[in-house]
Amino acid sequence: MNIRCEVPQDYREVENLTREAFWNVYRPGCSEHYILHRFRNDPDFIESLSFVLEEEDRIIGHIMYARAFVDSDDGQRIPIAVFGPISILPAYQGRGYGTELIRHSLTKASSMGIGAVAITGNPDYYQRFGFVSGSSMGIHHSAVPREEEAPFFMIKELTEGYLENITGTYKDPAGYQTDELDVDSFDIRFPPKEKRVLPGQLG
Repeated sequence: MNIRCEVPQDYREVENLTREAFWNVYRPGCSEHYILHRFRNDPDFIESLSFVLEEEDRIIGHIMYARAFVDSDDGQRIPIAVFGPISILPAYQGRGYGTELIRHSLTKASSMGIGAVAITGNPDYYQRFGFVSGSSMGIHHSAVPREEEAPFFMIKELTEGYLENITGTYKDPAGYQTDELDVDSFDIRFPPKEKRVLPGQLG
């Protein structure tokens, strides 16, 4: 197993990998490969934290990070980072490769001076890396009213005390927002795949 920084020659293969990893998982089809594609030209994209994981010289995993902020209640704008999508080819899922990518990239992010990282995902999975509910730290996701718990929104301090005494709101970078028609236009560049409605999808 080898983890290294992604290079432009990897882009097409990684986008296809991301498509394979997310196809029909959360919705019919997926948009994650398009999100990744757009971020490469987005000023929020952190190129030095875009990693591929190789097994026997084949790229089987990828993770990307973007710049983000906490808008604090006292008017400060606190820089943090957010990661995702993280993608593992379906045939290699459940073997710990995602764990290796996350741990490696968090270590690198810490060495770069990034004070905290946000993620939107499954608490049961991300708690093992030290992520906690954002609301437990006084940081709330902009898509959810403050009085409501949002367990899917989590934060991990990479610098101890970085968000101490900070309360405020987090909003996903604009690069994560997509238009369905734009996704479909991008997706025709890839081999045809059937969109299916499956149990457990978010919609």
